[in-house]
Amino acid sequence: MRSVQDHLAAVLAAVGPVAPLDVVLHDATGCVLAADVVAPRDVPDVAVAARDGYAVLAHDTSGGGSAGPPALPVAHDVHAGDAPGLRHVPGTAVLVASGAPLPLGADAVVPVEETDRGAARVHLQRSAVPGQHVRGAGADVRAGEVVLTAGTRLGARQVALAAAMGRGRLPVHPTPRVVILSVGDELVEPTSGGRPGAVFEADGHALESAVRDAGAVPVRVGIVPDDRATLREAVEDQLVRADLLVLTGGLSELAQDTVKDVLGPLGAVRLDQVAMTPGLRHGFGTLGAVGRDDERRVPVLALPGHPVAAQVAFEVFVRPALRSMAGHVELFRPSVTAVADAGWISPPGLRQFVPVQVVGSPDEGYRLTPLGDAGAPSTTALAHANALAVVGEQELTVHPGQPVPCLVLEG
Repeated sequence: MRSVQDHLAAVLAAVGPVAPLDVVLHDATGCVLAADVVAPRDVPDVAVAARDGYAVLAHDTSGGGSAGPPALPVAHDVHAGDAPGLRHVPGTAVLVASGAPLPLGADAVVPVEETDRGAARVHLQRSAVPGQHVRGAGADVRAGEVVLTAGTRLGARQVALAAAMGRGRLPVHPTPRVVILSVGDELVEPTSGGRPGAVFEADGHALESAVRDAGAVPVRVGIVPDDRATLREAVEDQLVRADLLVLTGGLSELAQDTVKDVLGPLGAVRLDQVAMTPGLRHGFGTLGAVGRDDERRVPVLALPGHPVAAQVAFEVFVRPALRSMAGHVELFRPSVTAVADAGWISPPGLRQFVPVQVVGSPDEGYRLTPLGDAGAPSTTALAHANALAVVGEQELTVHPGQPVPCLVLEG
């Protein structure tokens, strides 16, 4: 029997970040940066006004006796976008817009609301001090500084910074495309009326949502029957567009379950008993996909068909793989330790994942309440859980008051 750690290590060793692409900014949102972004120049590249007002030499605004600061003639006006280089004449003021280059020699800006807004001559309400309302060259970023590091997930703020650096394109790891196949003659879509003995297909719908929540692109193919030729054709058809292939169901060792027979000849895929519950039998490997230029290997994960086992397997194995493929540094969900309100039995030799409701805070500590039957978790219990309690392979009983590590499913 394979341990959870060994199975996870094999999955993560076989996947890696999707090959970087250079994309325009609006396509970079949600992707992970593949290389550092370095400032090509100081930002701002010259000193600029931080407020609408009058650029002055602070020394010229002092004095004036009891009448206050002296009035200064307005020698010029400068707008945002004007070329820098205007020289300031001592004893004068220059009307400047916020973001406009500061005249050379000026060292302060007096906001317009602290003046009489004069056009030819301006009266100041108070003296200025050097540096007030001025953004010096390089105040935001210095040339050569790394402003965004590889591994950063790009959102609005990061895209704005890249644009401010003059970057119209960025190298990113594209979001992985995940093809989902649900295998089984017994499966029918929830939209159908059903039939005696039929099972509504829940795995594909759940995994489609989970893949999207993980930041990847799901492609749910739908239900594939337990027919070897049909399943083989479906798998081969989907490999060309998949970065990752996920199958659910069809994993039992009975004759009518076909996943092992189909995947084996197509690539290096092994099926194992993994020491965990729910879900015991899992498959993992790579399949060859013939692309336009060459053959590439597509990772494939075969998950148990039970809806709870499939979703637990997604959290434990698939989600970390997807985050690795997308270039994320942090692969795993956050975890907390919570004290159990009630106890339950755990099977020997298996790592048990139990749907629980966790409440509390870092300061007060956390408590957990198991939902449903810990030995037979249901979709109802999982739907109302915000975490999975993780019970080690050597633990036979969880007692009330016992601290238990929990994988947090919701923020």
